[in-house]
Amino acid sequence: MAADDPAPPSTPRIDGRRLWDSLMALAAIGATPRGGVCRLALSELDRQARDLFVRWAREAGCSVRVDAIGNLFARRPGSDDTLPAVATGSHIDTQPTGGRFDGNYGVLAGLEVLRTLDDHGVRTRAALEVCVWTNEEGSRFVPVMMGSGVYAGAFTLEHALAARDREGTSVRDALAAIGYAGPAPAAVADGAPRFGAYFEAHIEQGPVLEASGRPIGVVGGALGQRWYDVVVTGLEAHAGPTPMALRRDALQAATALMQQVDGIALAEAPHARGTVGYVDVFPNSRNTIPGRVTFTVDFRHTDDAGLARMEAALRAAAAALEQARPGIAVAMEQVVSFPPAPFDPVLVGRVRAAAAAHGLPHQDIVSGAGHDAVYVARVAPAAMIFVPCKDGISHNEVEDAKPEHLAAGCQVLLDAMLASAGRAA
Repeated sequence: MAADDPAPPSTPRIDGRRLWDSLMALAAIGATPRGGVCRLALSELDRQARDLFVRWAREAGCSVRVDAIGNLFARRPGSDDTLPAVATGSHIDTQPTGGRFDGNYGVLAGLEVLRTLDDHGVRTRAALEVCVWTNEEGSRFVPVMMGSGVYAGAFTLEHALAARDREGTSVRDALAAIGYAGPAPAAVADGAPRFGAYFEAHIEQGPVLEASGRPIGVVGGALGQRWYDVVVTGLEAHAGPTPMALRRDALQAATALMQQVDGIALAEAPHARGTVGYVDVFPNSRNTIPGRVTFTVDFRHTDDAGLARMEAALRAAAAALEQARPGIAVAMEQVVSFPPAPFDPVLVGRVRAAAAAHGLPHQDIVSGAGHDAVYVARVAPAAMIFVPCKDGISHNEVEDAKPEHLAAGCQVLLDAMLASAGRAA
């Protein structure tokens, strides 16, 4: 839907220009020279971005709730506040070399929905909420999708607060430092409000929609994921006097195991993904044989049985490596695990119907990435809306999206939320 396309007469029409301008204002906080954003979770820049969102939300007439893990909830009351809220949102923390739209689009599309309803004097029966989830990216603190994970009970609040970054700063201390350690309960099990419906708009972060020429992806679910921290230990020694046959080179051993990750995923094609994304070599000296290598493994699959096969294959490869290379030890710890997440068929249908009502070409799609909606779906009906990103690139400073596609996704979001919340009489 282009900015000047007519909307159905009964549907409030979002302001695509305002949405774009808000995205660019948020992107200026932590902007990088290559046009991206570096705004790590619970950093000073994250505080500035949170402050901006809170100001915008209050200017739109919302109250703002902050919970104990730092999640933000901007609430627009409905005519019947006994009904559970219809929510939307995403995150505003980024990768170290992140883009302007990952997460940020979902938050500001939600804000634009509230602004548009105000512009048109539309009151809903159920309250509407826009969520900003803490530490979705997992680039500073693990576990990934921390705020929504605590909310849904995937792990405890105390576990999340105790997590530390590579400099040793805990989530608890970082929240206090930026002033976003809130008083509200963070988990549904502890009294946090449960949503009547949750929608999340997001750039696809892959090439499927752009290749098909369709501006809307109707997301039926997300791949399951398992993440591992792997430590390969050998013995550091002088690179000159130590003969090749007598070395316990942790890097050579680790590299052999890393190569297995691709093969394990290819054996489960086309539904699996396998990635080694982080490597640390100790002591990382030019003329010293590496004694320890730490690396990460990210496995994804459409079904839990496939994930279990991939894990078993990785553990078998690690055991074979230890057997073949005396003096080499491999330790592997699973740090993230969640099964494939099907979304609510009723909400998925509302997304599809909204796209059709606006004449927007759309297709069903599965998310290869993890999103906060995956955890929220454990405790509330959930669905997602995808829009294309240029060349399918994300987690990159050159990440880009067309304003008209962002506006189209936001319009679909508004329609789906309005259908779920109902109009006040």
